[in-house]
Amino acid sequence: MSAADSTRNEALIAAFERAGYLRVVPPILQPAGPFLDLSGEDIRRRMYLTSDAQGHELCLRPDLTIPVSREYLASAAVGRPQGFCYLGPVFRQPRAVTDGVSEFWQAGIESFGRTDTAAADAEMVSLGLEAAAHFSLNEPAIYLGDVGLFSALVAALDLAPAWKRRLIKDFNHKSTLAQDLDLLAIGAAQAPPEYQGVLNALAGSDPKAAHALVTDLLSIAGITAVGGRSVGEIADRFLEQAALGAKASLPKEVRALIERFLAISGDPDDAAAELRTFADDSKIALDASLDLFENRTGFLAARGIAVDRIRFSTAFGRGVDYYTGVVFELHDAQGRIDGQLVAGGRYDGLLTRLGSAKPIPAVGFAVWIERLATLQGDT
Repeated sequence: MSAADSTRNEALIAAFERAGYLRVVPPILQPAGPFLDLSGEDIRRRMYLTSDAQGHELCLRPDLTIPVSREYLASAAVGRPQGFCYLGPVFRQPRAVTDGVSEFWQAGIESFGRTDTAAADAEMVSLGLEAAAHFSLNEPAIYLGDVGLFSALVAALDLAPAWKRRLIKDFNHKSTLAQDLDLLAIGAAQAPPEYQGVLNALAGSDPKAAHALVTDLLSIAGITAVGGRSVGEIADRFLEQAALGAKASLPKEVRALIERFLAISGDPDDAAAELRTFADDSKIALDASLDLFENRTGFLAARGIAVDRIRFSTAFGRGVDYYTGVVFELHDAQGRIDGQLVAGGRYDGLLTRLGSAKPIPAVGFAVWIERLATLQGDT
């Protein structure tokens, strides 16, 4: 990194600090388990893994949201509103040999404990736009989605709990979500043929007894952990496959309902009107999620963001498993570079899964430093 780059990047972090965010510098070497369990498949398969002398699985941090979340949970501020900012390298294996370097720099913000959800969401989008403007990108394309809306829809459907969890988890992975709908249409989960008999036998059994049986079998086989997952977690996943396979096929009208929902797009105001019509037509209660959606739009407008510039889609996701609410990305409107330049969203369930005794609201975003610097060189 050149002196000019370092000065520019430090100026960005200084702006985040002036906005009230405390700078933190999490260790580069992190426990691998949280990333393996909680990140999207794209991140998991591109991680650099190693282990310590005791055999604990470690990794070079592939992003900074989980490390900063762990810093917050270890701080005196845990449970109270606190915001952090950061700047540093992250490490991911390139998707292909031609993709370039595996180390790149990110800056960003993570905000914890705020209960004014709509205002906090809007602040993240606004600060993300300011970060892009710091690199002279003043009118990026703004893409917006809302995992919470899809979760509310799925919660209202007559589906087995395992399928509801599966659909919400796969929402960020469009090809996988499409496969889920196909599997539901034929009434069978996708499992290796050699497992199907066992899965069918377990599907109707007592859950505690089935879990104990699978856990014992794994222990007898000498399996203690795989990819950061404990024996108990592996058993849970195996039993979920049984539950998925036990559900009858998805009625055509329910699939059509999901597909109609996922086709809604436009600027946030137009999309909200279409979503309310959808909810009325389908007799599905989306009021709370839509109220939050519309309140967020109001806060975005109050921050001077032209709402009609925002490209909202109910099908938009970010490929990261822990998002629970708003998600957004900023791209170069001229298409000079592939990939997001700033991206983030709400992840209210993450801190509980990292060990918090109670749920803590959280939202944030990351800035792809080198991508924005490349564009700045083009201007």
